[in-house]
Amino acid sequence: MHMTADLWPALLSPPSHLALAAVLGYLLGAIPFGLVIARIFGLGDIRRIGSGNIGATNVLRTGNRLAALLTLILDSGKGAAAVLITRQIAAEDAAQVAGLAAFLGHCYPLWLGFRGGKGVATFLGTLLALDPTTGIAACGSWLAVALVFRISSLSALVAAALAPLWAAFLGRSDIALLAAVLAVLIWWRHRANIARLLAGTEPRIGEGRKGAARDDRTDGGG
Repeated sequence: MHMTADLWPALLSPPSHLALAAVLGYLLGAIPFGLVIARIFGLGDIRRIGSGNIGATNVLRTGNRLAALLTLILDSGKGAAAVLITRQIAAEDAAQVAGLAAFLGHCYPLWLGFRGGKGVATFLGTLLALDPTTGIAACGSWLAVALVFRISSLSALVAAALAPLWAAFLGRSDIALLAAVLAVLIWWRHRANIARLLAGTEPRIGEGRKGAARDDRTDGGG
């Protein structure tokens, strides 16, 4: 185990670079891939299916696994892309700003009335780009909980909570603060799921009816 005292990379970027990173990240994150993929596959408006969420978990409720997989990959990829693109043109502090902005863009996209997904896939993609080892550990945490309990929201909450701890444990405490901020946001976005988990009424992965009308459930991912 190796830890450093720094919880944030050295602040090297001028304000203009940080602002550009924030705009780039937000615009990438705000692309509603779940909505686009669902329409391409002829699944209708994903906001009127299942929980109404635009993430991969709700796309899976249509019964189309390929569409759900593509949504998961693209939602993860936009977080990673925001970090990787910014890293090529600016310092690491700007890359972290871009990752945070991509997450916020996914959760609060301007063109969907600021009603987006829960941000889990984008969160994991951002972590993978910032540090692959930490990202893999977080993804592994999600997968382990999902395999045991088959509840997407519980997997997301555990993975988010463990992410900053993984970062510190793996010697990347410079990304631990960002991971912690994103984890808090994920828990906030999942507050309705937490209530259902406590009540024992949270749906399991794969539950839902193809073409079902929107109900009052919300997803645990995306």
